[in-house]
Amino acid sequence: METVRRAVEKRLVAIFSPIIDWMVRKRVHPNVLSTIGFLVTMSSAFAFGYNHIRTAGVLILLGGVFDLFDGRVARATGLASKFGAFYDSTLDRISEIAVYIGLLSLYNTYHPQLGDVGTIYAIMLAMAGSLMISYTRARAEGLGIDCKVGFMQRGERVVMIGLAALLFGGESSGLALRVVIITVAILTNLTAFHRIIWIYRHTREPKGARVSSQAGAAATSDPESSAGSKD
Repeated sequence: METVRRAVEKRLVAIFSPIIDWMVRKRVHPNVLSTIGFLVTMSSAFAFGYNHIRTAGVLILLGGVFDLFDGRVARATGLASKFGAFYDSTLDRISEIAVYIGLLSLYNTYHPQLGDVGTIYAIMLAMAGSLMISYTRARAEGLGIDCKVGFMQRGERVVMIGLAALLFGGESSGLALRVVIITVAILTNLTAFHRIIWIYRHTREPKGARVSSQAGAAATSDPESSAGSKD
């Protein structure tokens, strides 16, 4: 999956390379691009809320393009910074939450049939899973581990929701978008669980090393208590 993701990203970079090169020459600040992408994605949430589904799809995909721009421009111009990375990630989380709230507003305007109620719960689960994917990676990085495993990262979520909204809109009572939301809800939570297991395996100490570490700590803290140990 990582190979596919990289291949798609490489293709998109090739398509948009003239725009990226122009931004690099003009030294457009990556934080400006992050802000523009944030505003575009936020506007998609309002579009969902007002039942302009295809417009929302266009805006989500356009916001995703700016996500591609800011990282590339930051590295090419040497303007990358720790705050810039924090700023970009924070805006991504806020705008993604806004999109899910927009979807909630969209389905909340329908009659409270069983399918619509189920979709509302699926949207909430998709939002929770999306946030947990981001949290597990951030927490792993705090432990010095680069955790990018699993499907349904931000790029996949943007493409799936954006394309479903753009191509199908509200056709068949929004069936295609409903299916995508349920799929995202399932796969995001599975990805978060996958990361928990992956991080556990990469942080688990070998049994022998753990026993030695505990014995050493006990000897250091209380030499007399370990003097009569049979182990």
